[in-house]
Amino acid sequence: MRSVSTGKAVLVTAPGEHRLTVHEPRRPDTGEALVRVHAVGICGSDREVYQGNRPKGYVRYPLIPGHEWSGTVDAIGAGVPPALVGRKVVGEGFRNCQVCDRCHAGETTLCTAGYEETGFTRPGAMAATLTLPARLLHVLPYEADLTAAALLEPAACIAAAALKAAALPGERVAVVGTGTLGMFAVQFLTAGSPAELLVVGTRPDRAELSRTFGATDFRTKEQVLPEDFDVVIETAGSASAARTAASLLRRGGRLVLTGIPAPGAEGLDPTDLVVRQLEVHTVFGAPPTAWAHTVRVFGAGLLDPLPLVTHELPLAEFPAAIELVGSGDPKVGKVLLRP
Repeated sequence: MRSVSTGKAVLVTAPGEHRLTVHEPRRPDTGEALVRVHAVGICGSDREVYQGNRPKGYVRYPLIPGHEWSGTVDAIGAGVPPALVGRKVVGEGFRNCQVCDRCHAGETTLCTAGYEETGFTRPGAMAATLTLPARLLHVLPYEADLTAAALLEPAACIAAAALKAAALPGERVAVVGTGTLGMFAVQFLTAGSPAELLVVGTRPDRAELSRTFGATDFRTKEQVLPEDFDVVIETAGSASAARTAASLLRRGGRLVLTGIPAPGAEGLDPTDLVVRQLEVHTVFGAPPTAWAHTVRVFGAGLLDPLPLVTHELPLAEFPAAIELVGSGDPKVGKVLLRP
């Protein structure tokens, strides 16, 4: 392997405790690749890891966080195509077993061998380098902007939702939620040529950006909301958002839930779901098909993540970045760390 210099990494030793530590690149084993990290995004789940709110079994301390990232392949192990060295890449987080029935069906996020994911139970990308199975990598175009590409992990989660929604050209579609996921949902649905695309959220400041991405209407949930939509994707992560999303649908409409409400939240009314014959799907992570779709759409110029980035900080400012993500400040969008 080529010589890779020592760098720094964020190490969360326990909930609420972290330090900046020396990072020694791990030589890639057979089937692995070593990636020089360009940028790593922070989302609410990273904040959960730091605060200790991540559900049991879905985090393992001590831990280098970071599951949203982009970078360049610096070295490879045996059995990996040499042409991969020097390529810009992003990578899947779920470390699936590849042999169970769910993995063979392409549903790697449902792997029956148990949950393992980069940045949660395996070392993540808040470090100078990341070593992972090369099979998880998705190669980007040579001209790709790596800062923009650092947002392709959340985009892939929404791609999974868009694929499940299966919106047809000319259908009426809506998005509930105006965060990073919501804005990606608008872009994916716009690419499908809807007749109408409504965005519902709590941040009026997102109205202009929503329309830039293709929305035809923007409303807050306090306003009168139309009905009879064919497809609604919920991205806000609250039980009330899920109920709002369901209320927008026509009978027989398709609902995709991507947010994870707090434990104990009151959910959808099963009577309403049955009587209206709503088709309900959920998404947790992104399988390979969603990743491949995301990279294709990004490479075709139909996905524009850069307007969502508002802050770029060095690794040493990890605590400040975590605070920004949880601040509730409408001026804070996607926060990136730069190793």
